[in-house]
Amino acid sequence: MTATEKITILLADDHELVRNGIKALLQSDDSLQVIAEAANGREALDKIASERPDLAIIDVRMPELNGIETVAHVIQSGSTTKPIVLSMHDSEEYVLKSIEAGSFGYLLKDTSKEEFLRAIHMVAKGEKYFSADISQILANKYLENLSTHEEDSDTSTSAPLPSITLTKREKQVMDMALEGFSNKEIAGNLNKSVRTIEAHRFNLMKKLKVKNIAELSAKAKSLGLI
Repeated sequence: MTATEKITILLADDHELVRNGIKALLQSDDSLQVIAEAANGREALDKIASERPDLAIIDVRMPELNGIETVAHVIQSGSTTKPIVLSMHDSEEYVLKSIEAGSFGYLLKDTSKEEFLRAIHMVAKGEKYFSADISQILANKYLENLSTHEEDSDTSTSAPLPSITLTKREKQVMDMALEGFSNKEIAGNLNKSVRTIEAHRFNLMKKLKVKNIAELSAKAKSLGLI
């Protein structure tokens, strides 16, 4: 895509009022162009096949084919259109099923205009984007799987605790998190974006194989990190 080419988009939502609202928001960015709309999943698939938009913004709950089924069909068809799920639901079930279907992103309908447009541009470049609340669901699921795997592989023989090294930034994030600072407060203290701090915090939790602050505190103490 050259600098002068617009990112073409299909909107799929069974509520015309919602589609109009999203379209108005997208039209505020001159690099974006809505070229098709659909009121259900099957219509969305037909228009994706004929119009070949760069992106498809798909509501998770639609008649005929729901958003998750629509995403799965888009991916399985080999289409170059990148689907993004837009929903008012932040349930773990919807999020994980959308990702398993192949969605390039999952955004909530109360997402800010700035974040919405940022997500559009990131996905257009081939990246994936999940809002902060959704990223936390993914982190929790990942850590839950790690924990389950760890429990399944346990033996009756005690093994020595592994040596774990944190980066300077991870150590700063951990210390402030354990002191009760929020991600936003940590970001302000370190002069970093909230998403950067979320990434460090996710890596930290993943590295220590913990799921919450209480487990983080206990694990950090056992490893002599605090």
